[in-house]
Amino acid sequence: MPEQAVLSQNWRRTAGALALLACMTTAACAPGEPVAGSADPPRATPPTVTPTAGPPRPSEPRVVTLAFAGDVHFQAHLAAMLDHPRGALGPIATTLRAADLAMVNLESAVTGSQVPAAKELESPDQRYWFKTSPVAFDVLAEAGIDVVTMANNHGADYGSAGVADSLRAARGGPVAVVGIGRNRAEAFTPFRTTINDTDIAVLAADASPLESLAAVWSAGPSTPGLAAAHTDRPRALLAAVHAVAMTAEVVVVYLHWGEELYRCPTHQQLATARALASAGADVVVGSHAHVLLGSEQIGETYVNYGLGNFVWYIDEPTETGVLTLRVRNGRVVSDGWVPAQIASAGIPTPVLGPARTEAIARWRHGRDCAGVSEALPDFASSVSRIGPAQQARMRSSHGPGCPVQWSDLRLLRLSYVGFDGRAHSGELVVAAKHARDVVRVLARLYDARWPIRRMRPVSAYGGDDNRSMAADNTSSYNCRRVAGSTSWSDHAYGAAVDLNPVENPYLVDGTVRPAAARLYLGVDRGGKAHPPGVITADSIVVRAFAAIGWEWGGNWAEPDYQHFAAPNG
Repeated sequence: MPEQAVLSQNWRRTAGALALLACMTTAACAPGEPVAGSADPPRATPPTVTPTAGPPRPSEPRVVTLAFAGDVHFQAHLAAMLDHPRGALGPIATTLRAADLAMVNLESAVTGSQVPAAKELESPDQRYWFKTSPVAFDVLAEAGIDVVTMANNHGADYGSAGVADSLRAARGGPVAVVGIGRNRAEAFTPFRTTINDTDIAVLAADASPLESLAAVWSAGPSTPGLAAAHTDRPRALLAAVHAVAMTAEVVVVYLHWGEELYRCPTHQQLATARALASAGADVVVGSHAHVLLGSEQIGETYVNYGLGNFVWYIDEPTETGVLTLRVRNGRVVSDGWVPAQIASAGIPTPVLGPARTEAIARWRHGRDCAGVSEALPDFASSVSRIGPAQQARMRSSHGPGCPVQWSDLRLLRLSYVGFDGRAHSGELVVAAKHARDVVRVLARLYDARWPIRRMRPVSAYGGDDNRSMAADNTSSYNCRRVAGSTSWSDHAYGAAVDLNPVENPYLVDGTVRPAAARLYLGVDRGGKAHPPGVITADSIVVRAFAAIGWEWGGNWAEPDYQHFAAPNG
């Protein structure tokens, strides 16, 4: 693009950026309606006309509609869709076909291989392998899908053989496939198209937690695999975006990102979105969390943090939909949401009537984090021995006769996100052998912005566990016995952590500890909707501790919802 055209394009985009943000955070703009106040500015030099030609007619705006939906696969009963590709997605296909370009994430390898890839980094009970046949591309094409990303945590489920099969199917398929390749350069090669004189480039990458140590998960300089973007500032992806932004008018990046079942963008998502915006991306969207997240405007870049499931064999969570973006003269000027529900058959069905209005309102204003906070500073941590000064401060929680020595303990200084959404620094004392694992867990909670009230050693409360719990304090080491017993507590070994005791009470002998936790007795610990700081069965907290082999007290006969402990101390 000539330099003058680039400058003109940037001028037009800047003029309407604030108006678009207002549209996305209020109900003022209907789906597909231009943003008020975002009309193109006049040209710096008006065109030359003859005296008899009359006033110049304004040029017609170049308008393109983009549509995006979330995770798709063809597992279990959904495999029957492959037998009848035409009309398999039902009425929701009308919305997809109406767009000039539509895109989804295919959460599956396209292969007939029977040899699944190893998944060393996943918890044993959380390992899934998805695959489908090349007919999947036909199903999606029939529904109006133009571009499919395979850059996700299931795209390489069947190793190098599965990747090779997927690439062969993609080359002869009816849709464009991005995010996978015979090498890194190919995996980061964008799909290019021109629609209504608008040059569009589409890239994709996987930014979800790593599934495996296997090299096939990330394409290398000369090895096949997926486009990987696992850091806050993924260099390969940013370089690809920067390069294509020099010639493409609209650059789209579809990412597999976020924390599963968490409805707010993680620290990594926020940092990556801002880096992509700086690199030249115009649209950043994605999926992976299985739930809907909100949108925001970063300068001239439109960002949606989570599109949820779309075609999925489990109908929970049920809420899904199609994001539509109206692009005029190379700039996103409005967004819209076509809500749908994943029925028991696994196919998204459009929501109609009053329920539709309510679903759109929820998407724009409610639980999906439409108001996104600023990025957090990087997670910080340190692990140190317990020196003389710290020993003096811990006299109330450690003394003669305790089952561990000072040399067995470590002081952790850690970042955490408070209930105010801001970064704070706290301290935990744990056994030396568990120090690095606990840091890993707290780093994951920080990245997911899971809130912690406060984090201080129990000695700050005179070694009194009841006082610490009443203060809603997250703590670990305390040389004490199990209540009502002569046995040492897991805390006496530095092998347990209690988080947010008020939101997560200990129910024992018919009592609630601490007393203030009675307000949280009615919380459904098996559900997905819960107040901030509450630990549920599918919470990121439970999953993060399970990843290091620790057990949750919420599963006990007398639940201790705040408690996590290493097996055998």
